[in-house]
Amino acid sequence: MPVPFQRVYIESAGYFMPGEPIPNERMDAYIAPLNRMSERIKRRILAENGILTRHYAMDEEGVTRHTNTQLAAGAIRDCLRRGGAELSRVSLLASGSSGGDTLMPGFANMIQGELAAPPMETLSVHGICAAGVSAIQSAAQGIELGAHRSALAVASEMPSRLFKRSRFAARGYETDFDSHFLRWMLSDGAGALLLSDGTPALAGSPGLRLRLKWVHQRAFSGDYPVCMQLGLTEDRARGHLDFGSWAEAEVAGALSLRQDIRLLPHLFDIGIHEYATLVQGGWLDPKRVDHFLCHYSSEKFIPVVEDLMAKADLAIPRERWWSNLAWRGNTGAASILIMLSEFLHTKALNPGEQIFCYVPESGRFMAAYMLLEVESAEAPARAMGGPRVTAEAPPDDEAAIAPPHDPAVAPEGLGALLTELAGIWHDYRSRAWRTPLIRQIRERRLALPDYLNWMEQWIPQVREGSRWMREGAASLTGPYQALAALIDVHAGEEQDDFNILFSDYRKAGGTVARIDDLRRNPGGEALNAYLHGLAATRNPIGLLGAIYIIEGTGQRIVPALLPLIKAGLRLPPDAFRFLEYHGHNDENHLNRWLAAVEMVMAVEGGEGAGGQGRAARQIIDTARHTAALYLMQFQHITERMPHEPNA
Repeated sequence: MPVPFQRVYIESAGYFMPGEPIPNERMDAYIAPLNRMSERIKRRILAENGILTRHYAMDEEGVTRHTNTQLAAGAIRDCLRRGGAELSRVSLLASGSSGGDTLMPGFANMIQGELAAPPMETLSVHGICAAGVSAIQSAAQGIELGAHRSALAVASEMPSRLFKRSRFAARGYETDFDSHFLRWMLSDGAGALLLSDGTPALAGSPGLRLRLKWVHQRAFSGDYPVCMQLGLTEDRARGHLDFGSWAEAEVAGALSLRQDIRLLPHLFDIGIHEYATLVQGGWLDPKRVDHFLCHYSSEKFIPVVEDLMAKADLAIPRERWWSNLAWRGNTGAASILIMLSEFLHTKALNPGEQIFCYVPESGRFMAAYMLLEVESAEAPARAMGGPRVTAEAPPDDEAAIAPPHDPAVAPEGLGALLTELAGIWHDYRSRAWRTPLIRQIRERRLALPDYLNWMEQWIPQVREGSRWMREGAASLTGPYQALAALIDVHAGEEQDDFNILFSDYRKAGGTVARIDDLRRNPGGEALNAYLHGLAATRNPIGLLGAIYIIEGTGQRIVPALLPLIKAGLRLPPDAFRFLEYHGHNDENHLNRWLAAVEMVMAVEGGEGAGGQGRAARQIIDTARHTAALYLMQFQHITERMPHEPNA
């Protein structure tokens, strides 16, 4: 749930960008390409990210001209100057950054020292892009609780020092794509906000106040592997402090900043789900958002975010988006503060307008959001302990969340059904990523015996898929004959899948010679019994809920695991035919699933409208039960199953 605020206002905002703007053609003078691959990556990244200029706090010789502490102090001075405020008023300083100039003490304390600020409370938030929002939230909570009347939130980044060509010399300038990539994406800068209890008007906008309505942050670090990191080797096996010296850590690549771009689609997926949850909970109405400030690292991701929001029927028109990425660059945790500051300095605002901010963080996946609203300075400031204001509930037609397939082609009247299914999926996906098996995979601890043990339990389960589907099709009567034919087609396509999986298992070194000698684990047995039992009932429409979860797993979870499995096991490519096939084809299968649901709703008629009829409830309930049983299967995978003796 978001953290609501009743009496926290943005009094002024400032930023500090070091040096002159550096256009793309002058980047080589600061961070020259390392080798031919680096030059190709540079051209590709700059063509996609939309950044035209950025700032570096070092000169062309690699000499630091402004420390990260000095950048933050510069932003604070600009913020105070614009607001005509004195530093002596401030009793809390909260900072956010991926790293200051020192490993210790904390960044906020270094900034306080640089400013020669009087004694005050300090807080240093160490993170990546969302660290700036965390600093804002901490400062706001101090004011809301009445512990402070004025507080500063500052975020500052200086990644350029990590990109010097000399830092890669120890590795012969040869390095992996993930560490090349960010050299052409990130740059330096700082932003700051002065928060208060609301007495002064917004600096530069006489007659107006800007209230912080709420902040919402949610981390999914328990669900996914590390995506962006500094301090671990490429395989994430060793940390920089595990080496005998800093030099050894440098040679091993443990001091290279990396981002696994293959995981990024999942970041936006969870971010839009959280956004939809905020709308459903009545915290936000997209139609009331006048200005949308989205921190995306590359313009390449604009259509990704826009498409996901549109598919969820929660789009914010592009004319309401505002970004300074093109001329300020991507400054990590500082980006949203720099963006908000420059926006407030250049845009004319009116009472009642809302500013919605969204910050996805790729470190280990976080999503952060803020909602601000412009008020007339003549309106009475909210007193501490006043009544909580409940946000307007969204209209029913805005509640459709994009589930793990493309709902853009969904027939009318399925919004509520897709929304509830997506909620079940969102919870299932998060729990699945935290099961012992998937933790082994994402932490790169999956050994070949573990993989073979998984296959031995999974193969007999896959064999049952086409069987219970055919049984279910045979149980459909009367008006469901067209649906029965469609399910038969699907079952026919998958009836030999278990043989492909068994072949992969044998190529990987599996020793069990006969499929009949393999046994499902207790979770697989429970799932198998449940689906066969349901398939034997008359008109088992609920089976569509099972297909939703199972095919969704193949489309969304398997493709993310496959690169990690391949990297860890080093098996021949043809040992992964089953996983490759489902990663590429399950989206088509889910489109077929959507057509099947449309057939059911056509039979249901008015009863099924809006996803509230009997068939819709059966689909939802079966999806929920299947998700629970599939998780049970995942939980038992790490156990060793006995095999029947060969006959």
